[in-house]
Amino acid sequence: MAITAGMVKELREMTGAGMMDCKKALTATEGDMDKAVEFLREKGLATAQKKASRIAAEGICKVMVSDDDKTAVVVEVNAETDFVAKNEKFQAYVSEVAAQAMASDAADMEAFMAEKWLPDTTKTVQEALAGQVAVIGENMNIRRFEKVAEPEGFVSSYTHAGGKIGVLIDVVTDVVNDEIKDMARNLGMQVAAMKPQFTNRSEVSEEHIAHEKEILLAQIKNDPKESQKPEKVIQGMINGRINKELKEICLLDQVYVKAEDGKQSVQAYVDSVAKANDAKISIKKFVRFETGEGMEKKNEDFAAEVAAQMNA
Repeated sequence: MAITAGMVKELREMTGAGMMDCKKALTATEGDMDKAVEFLREKGLATAQKKASRIAAEGICKVMVSDDDKTAVVVEVNAETDFVAKNEKFQAYVSEVAAQAMASDAADMEAFMAEKWLPDTTKTVQEALAGQVAVIGENMNIRRFEKVAEPEGFVSSYTHAGGKIGVLIDVVTDVVNDEIKDMARNLGMQVAAMKPQFTNRSEVSEEHIAHEKEILLAQIKNDPKESQKPEKVIQGMINGRINKELKEICLLDQVYVKAEDGKQSVQAYVDSVAKANDAKISIKKFVRFETGEGMEKKNEDFAAEVAAQMNA
């Protein structure tokens, strides 16, 4: 199939690889974007599977916690511009959406949008949204929500940059006090800053690990020096790199960002707080919403972008 400039641009943004390398990958994989990413990773040319998709949509991630801290919700509501996202009417509306989600038992967005709107039960959530679009004058969208309940502990929340990021931390504990709540808030900041994908290693599937090993083996075989090493050494290298990746993507394995020694893991930090308070503490899960995550603005002027990079 014909490889377009737009396809090359999209792959570059996903991987950080060079323009010609992206074109070669797309040609080799007949335009299959997922296979092209794999192609670049195997060649050691992808610098950013670590890079999230470009954040483009504006809006707010709003968190709300019940009075007893047993239930919490995070919602994401999008608008077209940052100007509207900072508008008091928009922010008040997002707070109403969060309250709706807190009271909701909906299992998905379709059911949620069909519910009666609590501030005016003559309308559905969808109809109330349409009304807000008319009032504010910009396209808006209730993109997602997640509700967390923890009867055997509490749920903590953290909001970063005025709602650009919203985080919930589900804490199972037999002791609840200010020090343990501070610990949970610190973990919220950790999640916001370090973007873990999993809470702990048990959540990482065998399929994910096997797939990553295949990629790493392909990278080694494509390296003239590393490919000559004994099989035992190569397997050791692969396991070492997998272990390093798990420490980056699993919250409890990450280095705690406030660690005084620069080495303490998040799990060790949680354990230290538990010991100091004679408590049993475990982190069951976290939820992290980032405004516009995975969404992308259209950039029609690809030629101008390329020219600017060439002249940089």
